[in-house]
Formats: sequence, C-alpha cells, structure tokens
Amino acid sequence: MKAAIFLTGRLLNAAAVVAPPLARRAAYTLFFRPAGRAPVHPREQDVHAAAMVGQVDLDGVPVTTYTWGDGGRPVLLLHGWSSRGSRFAGLVADLLDRGYSPVTFDAPGHGDSGGTSTNLLQYERIMRLLQERHGDFAAIVAHSFGVPCAFHALRTGLRAGRLVAVGGPAEFEHLITEFTRQLRLRPALAEHLRTRSVHDIGVADLWQRFSSTFQPEALTIPLLIVHDTDDDVVGVDHARRIHAAYPGSQLLITSGLGHRRVLGDPRIVGPVVAFLDAQAPASTH
Repeated sequence: MKAAIFLTGRLLNAAAVVAPPLARRAAYTLFFRPAGRAPVHPREQDVHAAAMVGQVDLDGVPVTTYTWGDGGRPVLLLHGWSSRGSRFAGLVADLLDRGYSPVTFDAPGHGDSGGTSTNLLQYERIMRLLQERHGDFAAIVAHSFGVPCAFHALRTGLRAGRLVAVGGPAEFEHLITEFTRQLRLRPALAEHLRTRSVHDIGVADLWQRFSSTFQPEALTIPLLIVHDTDDDVVGVDHARRIHAAYPGSQLLITSGLGHRRVLGDPRIVGPVVAFLDAQAPASTH
C-alpha cells in the first residue's frame, strides 16, 4: 500500500510539470475517493451478519445501513475514511448488552454502498435521514473523518444526547495536509485542492467551518474524546486541541493501538459505554 501511494504521488508530481491541468484533476478526484473498499474483517463477521441491513437513497446512490437491537436508545456509529460500518463490531455487543440499538452505514464509495466518492455534506445528509428513521440518537460515536462530520451535523441541528470522538482531527485542514504528506505532493497541487474544494462545495470558510473546534459554544452535550498516542494518521495533539476547545469534555488517551485498532479495543469499549450510561442532561441539544 505504501509503495502504491508513493508511486501515485510521483506520477502526480511528474504530471504537474508537463500537464498541470491533468495533474490537478487527477489529484482532486483521488482526494474525494477512498483507497479501495475495505472488506469485512474476519473478527467482524459474526456481528456484521447479525445486523438488519437496510438502505437509504442519496440522490440515486444507494447507501447501505445496518441496525441491531430493538430500536430503543439508538446510537449512531460513524466510520472514517476508507473504512466501513462493520469496524464498530467490537463496540456493538457491549452497546446491545446495555440496552442500546447501534445504527451505522457504509458511506458512498465505501463498503457495500454505491457511488465512488463522498464528502462531509453527504455524511450529514445521511445522518439526518437516519434520524428521521430512528428518532433522536442517545449518542453518536465517531471515528477519524466521522468526527468532524459529527461535530458539524450537531452544530447544524442533528440531535443526540452525547458524543464520543475517537481519533478525529481538530482542524478540517488536516485532511489535505495528511493527503499531500502521504503522496508527497507539490505545494501547488495542495493549494489547488483547497481552492477547488471551496468552489465545488460552495462554502467559503469550509476549512474553518468543518473543523471539530469550530464554534465550540454550539455544542452543549457531554463529549468524550478518545485518542491513541501511537496514531500515525491523526496525531494525539489533535485530541488535546479538541479537549481544550470544549471545557468540561473528557479526554481518554491510550497507547499502542494506533489509528484503527483503537475502535474495538477493550481499553476504550468499557469507558465509552460507561460514558454513555452516565446521567444525561435534561436537554439533548
């Protein structure tokens, strides 16, 4: 995988010299496309197979949804980039044991859903469709790219009782920073990604507005931030900046789990479920 990423970056940088428009179009297309469709991991198979599979329509793109439980106390689980809903399998059983009903989906271009690409605004629309179907969420548990998606949706009216942010970036700008770092892209290509994203999505202050730390006063629900010190995709300093932006939030730092294994590890599953079970405030948002 690393070799393929390195080769892709070299090709884009070479194209940027001889055919800049082609390189810019290719880099932009890649930025919004996941790196392949993640399969269901063997350790997730049993939980994945037990889900009730459904679908929501997003402008003609079928989005696959998964639910467990009796529908009471729904908890929305948001996966990250190049991931899928089944990655929360390690948390689903504990949620069911506590009387929650987990709800998740594969974003467009991910897992078993249609499409080839996705963005934060599509995540937000899917979350709203699921709220119409399941009612207000008892909580949202988000990982990686799902974290800024959750913060944005909650700021703009999605209703949930609590939020758990796992391995998420504090600033939305990190998405471009990490993409260009992995591919070692020329600065001109990175700048094109920034400006064209603003133009196409139609949000002038996109990189500020979609950040997890934007307008923290708008989020009034309890917040737990979970991050691993060995996360090589989103550094642990992001968790500390989110924690500083939200007075009263809780911070759980682990080590040795990295960016992806942190999701189902017992070291976080227990504290996450305990946080959800804590006395909720009178208002959900």
